[in-house]
Amino acid sequence: MLRIGLTGGIASGKSTALARFAELGARVVDHDQLSRRAVAPGSAALADIAREFGPRLIVKDELDRGALAQIVFADDHALARLNSIVHPYVMAMGQAADRQARAEGVRVIVHDIPLLVETGQDGEFDLVVTVAAELDTRVRRMIESRGMTEDDARARIRAQATDEQRAAAADVVLDGNATPEHLARQVDDFWHVHVPS
Repeated sequence: MLRIGLTGGIASGKSTALARFAELGARVVDHDQLSRRAVAPGSAALADIAREFGPRLIVKDELDRGALAQIVFADDHALARLNSIVHPYVMAMGQAADRQARAEGVRVIVHDIPLLVETGQDGEFDLVVTVAAELDTRVRRMIESRGMTEDDARARIRAQATDEQRAAAADVVLDGNATPEHLARQVDDFWHVHVPS
């Protein structure tokens, strides 16, 4: 089974690349979804977050993501504490997905991990692919599609690894600056080169 780690900064086009990998037949594992599952009502991670950051972040048994984001994206130390709570749970779920895929005879599995570099997982895959896009492009996308302010968008970007750090960890860098179709063609090219028929 070929294991691919896919990463890229927020609003770089990573979701477009992931969708194309799925269309080509890869099993995809979205680590953002895993992190949401990790902090579901009643979860151990949610209890750990309440202990670390205060019970006010839990509203009707659910995590107040907006309130937590205001804390962690303004404080690198707080973000590191949050990551140290959530990432072990997410990594365990990702490993379980690998075991299941291997048992089912899946040929290619793609783990979509926004913080792959930050969590030091770049050495754990057969290939690492990153999607890169210019800063202004990403900020514009976040304002237009996510309704963020420019300051919030830039704060989210600053909280992540740089494009240079991701490129240094990657085997392949895809250009996410242009259209979704352009990015999908790059995924096709990657697939034809790296995935045995």
